[in-house]
Amino acid sequence: MMEMTMTTNGKETVDERPVVLSVEHVAKSFKLPTEQASGLKQAFLNWTKGIKGYTEQKVLKDISFEVHQGDFFGIVGRNGSGKSTLLKIISGIYVPEKGKVTVNGKLVPFIELGVGFNPELTGRENVYLNGALLGFSHDEIDAMYDDIVEFAELEDFMDQKLKNYSSGMQVRLAFSVAIKAQGDILVLDEVLAVGDEAFQRKCDNFFAQIKKDPTKTVILVTHSMDSVKKYCDKAILIKDGEIIVNGNKNDVADRYTLENLRKEREKEDENNQSEYPTGLSELVPLLRVTPAEKPVCGLDENFAFDVEYEYWGDDVIYMAIAMHDIRRGGVTYGDSFDLFAGPGHHTVRYEIPVNMFNNGEFRLIASLHTWRNHDPATAEMIAFTSEDNSCDFAIRDPRGTDNFALINKHTLAYRCLTPELATRQQATDGMIAE
Repeated sequence: MMEMTMTTNGKETVDERPVVLSVEHVAKSFKLPTEQASGLKQAFLNWTKGIKGYTEQKVLKDISFEVHQGDFFGIVGRNGSGKSTLLKIISGIYVPEKGKVTVNGKLVPFIELGVGFNPELTGRENVYLNGALLGFSHDEIDAMYDDIVEFAELEDFMDQKLKNYSSGMQVRLAFSVAIKAQGDILVLDEVLAVGDEAFQRKCDNFFAQIKKDPTKTVILVTHSMDSVKKYCDKAILIKDGEIIVNGNKNDVADRYTLENLRKEREKEDENNQSEYPTGLSELVPLLRVTPAEKPVCGLDENFAFDVEYEYWGDDVIYMAIAMHDIRRGGVTYGDSFDLFAGPGHHTVRYEIPVNMFNNGEFRLIASLHTWRNHDPATAEMIAFTSEDNSCDFAIRDPRGTDNFALINKHTLAYRCLTPELATRQQATDGMIAE
């Protein structure tokens, strides 16, 4: 069976390399028990009522693809998509309910690190045991033994029991058995990041070499899109038991990243629906600042605003108010007030005199704090208003200039002048204003 591929000039070419793995319309499901019959009578009653006692989980649905000799083939997908089940079917551990898998060549599966290793046996004995489980004869293991030990860098430890190995040493030995086994098809499941940095570099060099060998085929399952782009020639993306992208490794990697981002956004949306708004909690589920009247005032007015809050604790609390200058920056005003109303839902009104300010835009932010025995050391903020719950207002007055200064010269600067100079300066300002 030959595969058609598209070249850069838009023409189709035929991949004449032999197909070493063919997966045709494979499907697999598992029965998950939901109810256990306590005896034959209960089982019979369940059967008469149509109660199966299990739910069917469809893990793979009509999976089909081909891997050619010399491919470095990637299989990616989120957890629960069916990747590991597919690998176990390819390796002959599971039998598909539908479809078939055809393997041409010696397939070496390496699905889990250390599977088949016995801690009571020596490293040498475990190499032969693991090799036998992979289907190699004693003579075949003899031929590859030195390469396995050299790659694992464990020459001085092979006659020690495996239980005396560090976890890193066990990983290196298991991985070395897999990649040095003289098979035609190597199946790897999430094992690229094993061992220390030096050993990872050695693995990287091994994969660079194996990519140059047209007789060796690697099937890699991974969550690392960097590994897919670096090593793989082709890839597939599985979602909910189906292949949604097949072929170009970059397309697969990019689509996988998008799927992850979409899933993260869905989680954030779910969390946001169940959580309190920023700055609030079960103790203070409501805190907001709103204008008492219009959100624009002149210099002759006080700006009035309401702070509405709910508090359901037992401590004495106080409220802090801060006025931020939105355009010029900085906190232009701040004060705190004791609250004696106790737990419950309350609204408090405040006023700020603004006659000394220039024109500008301001934001009022409120926060609640515990206050035990009026001791500053016990103060603790328990809530604050986010941008959505704070109050924005503006000062607009002909006497309030729009320059960089915050303080209005008409209400402050003249206090530093003698009455005569102040009168003269006011007259000059009046002439300029007219």
